[in-house]
Order: sequence, then structure tokens, then C-alpha cells
Amino acid sequence: MAAGKEEDEGIRLNKFLSEAGAASRRGADRMIEEGRVSVDGRTAVLGDKVFPENKVSLDGKEVERVREDIILAFYKPAGITSTSDPGDEDNVIDFIGYPKRIFSVGRLDKDSEGLLLMTNNGALADRIMRSKNEHEKEYVVRVDRDVTEEFIGQMSGGVLLDDGRVTKKCFAEQTGPREFRVILRQGLNRQIRRMCGQLGYGVRNLKRIRVVNIVLGDLKEGRYRDISKKERDELYRQLGLK
Repeated sequence: MAAGKEEDEGIRLNKFLSEAGAASRRGADRMIEEGRVSVDGRTAVLGDKVFPENKVSLDGKEVERVREDIILAFYKPAGITSTSDPGDEDNVIDFIGYPKRIFSVGRLDKDSEGLLLMTNNGALADRIMRSKNEHEKEYVVRVDRDVTEEFIGQMSGGVLLDDGRVTKKCFAEQTGPREFRVILRQGLNRQIRRMCGQLGYGVRNLKRIRVVNIVLGDLKEGRYRDISKKERDELYRQLGLK
């Protein structure tokens, strides 16, 4: 939106928060619904617009739009939650302690570990999280029973979940007696754990090792790194942002 038009018509609050690096637009909507956002001291509501003269605050702290593009690869330990909610003592933002405002790209459930992208780029987060885009996420999973060919075939062919939905076909291969690798193109809540449960398997350990083209590699647990220019360019290419 051109600057003049933005001044005249304002921009939607969720877009403002996304461009400020507070959250994706979807995440911003949740923050607004939770009453964590205010505009000029008034608790915001969904659909609010922001004009240049407005003061927007999140959890009592003023939010300003930023243009610097931060993308971090973070090895989330089990026990840390993929949320920016300061009321959650295990939230990822406090754990990382990054000096600038960032948020997680999607979620990795509390019991799981591995690669979590952190950014201030709402457009990037929205592209990755939008299920219709079918961007790949890769995991290594250890279970409580021996992995069989039948199990791998069922995982890759689609599993009927407890809510009546059938998961999309995916790639799965055995990597050990009780371990397998799986590449998903969708992100249902606790999807792998639910798929395994429907097939009579319990998950002992779940680690995400790749999101789109960004890999966990030899990153140490609890540490983060800036992604490289080469990784960034390829990520933008795959997301259609360049």
C-alpha cells in the first residue's frame, strides 16, 4: 500500500503487527482476541485499523513497524513452548532472549524438539504456515514398538485420524528398528503423534530436522543461528517472495 493511501485509509491491525515482527497475521489475530493488544490505550478488536498517529501496544509495550528482516534457525528443546505469551513460563521468546522482537513460524509441540524458525517477517511466516502451499517439514521419530513395512505403508498412504480426517499421503521410511523418517506437507495439530497413535504406536521422541530448505544440521540444542544468504534466497524462492 502506498504511503499516502495508508495515511488516508489506515492498515489492518493484524497487518501492522505482522510487519512489526510481533506475529504472523494469524498469530496477531489470536493476540487481539486474547486482549493483549491496545490502540491508543483502548483494547483492540479484530478488524481495527491503524493510522500513522496511533500508538499500538502489545502486552503493554509499544510496537513499531520494522524493516530489518530477521530469520533464525533455532533448536527447540523438549519442554519449551512455541509461544510468545509472557504468561507461559516456558515460552520460547524468554528462553531465547533475543534482543529484538521475533516470533516462531508455526508451532512445534512442547514435547517435541528440533528445528523452529524464528522471524520478524509476517509474510514469510504466513506463506510457510498456510497449509495449501504444502511446504515440506521433515522429522525423525522414535517409537515404542518395532517399525514394520505395514506401518510405513500406512503412514505414507494416509491415516484416518480421531476427528475423521485422513492425512495427506507423505514420504516415510524406516531408519532403525524403532525409528523412521517422515516428510509432511501439512501441519495438523500433533499430527505425527496422532497418526502413530491411530496405528497402535506411541512416540518416544520426535525431532524436526528440516523446514522447507532450512535444515537443523549440527546446531546444538537450545542454540540458534542466522540463516545464510544462500539459504535465505532459496527459502524466498520456494515461498514465492522473490
